[in-house]
Amino acid sequence: MAKHFLLVLKFLMVLLAIVWASIWVMKPTQIWTRKWKEAEDAAKTTVFGSNGLDFAVLTFPIIAFVMMGYVYLHFKPKERRQRHNRNWITALSNPIIVNSFIGVLSAMEVIAIITFIIFLTWTFYIRISNDFKKMMPIKTLKLNMWQYKTYKIATRCGSLAEACLALLLFPIMRGMTVFRLFGIQFEASVRYHIWIGTTMLTLAIVHGAGTLFIWGIKNQIIDEMWKWQKTGRIYLAGEISLIAGLIMWMTSLPQVRRKRFELFYYTHHLYTIFIVFFLFHTGDRHFYMVFPAIFLFAIEKLLRIIQSRPQTCIISARIFPFKAIEVILPKEPRLKYTPTSIIFIKIPSISKFQWHSFSIASSSNIDVDTMSVIIKCDGSWTNSLYNMIQAMPVNGHDQRVQRCIPVSVEGPYGPASTDFLSKYDSLLLVAGGIGVTPFLSILQEISSTKNKTFPTKIQLVYITKKRNSIGILNSIVPFLTNEDPNMMYLKLKTFVTQETQSGTSVGDLIHEFSQVETVNFDKERISYALNGNGSSLLMAVIVLCSSVLFFAFLIIFSHVFLPQPKKASLKEKTASSLVDLVLIFAFILSISSSVLVLLVSRLKRLGKEYSGMALNHKENVTHASPFQSNRNLDEHEIHFGARPDFHDIFSKFANEMGGSYVGVLVCGPEDMKESVASVCKLNSQGSTNGDQRKKPYFNFHSLNFTL
Repeated sequence: MAKHFLLVLKFLMVLLAIVWASIWVMKPTQIWTRKWKEAEDAAKTTVFGSNGLDFAVLTFPIIAFVMMGYVYLHFKPKERRQRHNRNWITALSNPIIVNSFIGVLSAMEVIAIITFIIFLTWTFYIRISNDFKKMMPIKTLKLNMWQYKTYKIATRCGSLAEACLALLLFPIMRGMTVFRLFGIQFEASVRYHIWIGTTMLTLAIVHGAGTLFIWGIKNQIIDEMWKWQKTGRIYLAGEISLIAGLIMWMTSLPQVRRKRFELFYYTHHLYTIFIVFFLFHTGDRHFYMVFPAIFLFAIEKLLRIIQSRPQTCIISARIFPFKAIEVILPKEPRLKYTPTSIIFIKIPSISKFQWHSFSIASSSNIDVDTMSVIIKCDGSWTNSLYNMIQAMPVNGHDQRVQRCIPVSVEGPYGPASTDFLSKYDSLLLVAGGIGVTPFLSILQEISSTKNKTFPTKIQLVYITKKRNSIGILNSIVPFLTNEDPNMMYLKLKTFVTQETQSGTSVGDLIHEFSQVETVNFDKERISYALNGNGSSLLMAVIVLCSSVLFFAFLIIFSHVFLPQPKKASLKEKTASSLVDLVLIFAFILSISSSVLVLLVSRLKRLGKEYSGMALNHKENVTHASPFQSNRNLDEHEIHFGARPDFHDIFSKFANEMGGSYVGVLVCGPEDMKESVASVCKLNSQGSTNGDQRKKPYFNFHSLNFTL
């Protein structure tokens, strides 16, 4: 029964996605314009009004799609699927373009980009063709033909920017069902957001510059740019929105974002100004097409604020010799997360506004009531945390430091299941520096379960600048020394690129640098343990309630504050800004009402569940000794003063590990990812040839957890 229910949900989600995409494709055509105007005229005299029609047809399909996605995730079987052979979807997920400027692109991403470009081209062509057929220059501007064409081209670029805005916010919704269902990593979703945002701002600049150019030719630039019209497009609002967008774009450039993260973070909150004045500029008729992403983003943003409000405290911290720390946080035992998940952390004593993302290094199957992240301290925020912890007295492992560091946490966010691991015969993990963190979680997850669909042959290639970083591998020593043929077999290849040394083994280095300082905090002050984002079914209910409330408020406010036409043919003369204000207030009230109810219920539940919770936590987790097994650590490779030859690693992998379907997971610097992607691309292409079918097929995945 459940299987059939999930199939129905899949069908409905696909159908809704097709409907929403079809509306975007048909919207520029004359057929749509004519039919839609007739539908709006007919709806004006009904209780729902034209605003209700716009919301139901243009906005609700994609909101319903997301709700069904949450329901699907809730009822989706938790057991892992059986391993399957390579198919066309797998082939499309592998890299086909590797470039230092645009990064690594899979065939699926290239198809999506080409499809989006075709859609923008289609929209622009249809609208411009219709405009040029009319050839009626605007009398108030007294434009000749070329000026009229320039003006219309600039206007239609604004329509394309609107289409980009409709998709802009979806990639940065951390709990978005689409990305969880397809297992799209945080790195990829942020990259999509950057691409779409850059395209949108480029089109918006052409739109604004072209319009100002025409005004300048007619010496009307001063008069036009300060206009706040009662009806139609409000020019001043568009200019304010464009300026806000440009500020966000300029401060998000890598040169600014990486060196002045606070500037990037604070100015990015101008998205509120950008969206509000975009609404005033375009009017509600256009806004309903971009409204789904804004509506869902607002709900998720408020839910994230609610989740992060109860502060917890750090249980303990381990200080590594390569200026990194492992921070251990309390969590509810029932909170489960998948490997490669990330959390966002804010420490108010350092900054009341800064959030930083980190990959989880622990497994919820092993660490039942704790969660850990490993932080490389090379920025102002991370250095402040490092100095704060290092300055505390270390009185021994069993002594508590009588100080609590309050922490706010969002997440964890990650794939909905571990299917991305269980489908492979073996794994090749390539980590650069602190990029080994998500692989520590993966290895612990695989070792903690007896599920036979997980790959048991794994090779970890760890690349680091200094040998003291090898101490971070202490938590996986039991896997390196394991001799049980029924358990996971892990082969380690370590490359220390900036040091030369001979006669030193992996075991010696791990033993030397695993003796780290541990700072334990007063756990009696902890009154809250992380419990995640709530169930997917709860998210679906919140989205549904908010949608219904918005629809109700929209209809009520429209009848109370807006004049109602008695005949469908009556031309609407209501001020555009008044209609926009009605939409804004309905939006704010609907979102606030739903989230307020959730906040009250959450506070009551927290008061009951977490009283006395801190007394039940264990002391800091102790890691296994490097030499508790008969298997010698010295059989693992270590290379000094050299970078890995990935061609050699890939060619030897089949003999060393075996498996015809290999998952290649990479986390680290961009140049390293591109090198691995290039080799993976060549090997995957060769494995499809008829005379080389016995060669393994390598499937590339890129991981990251930073902006």
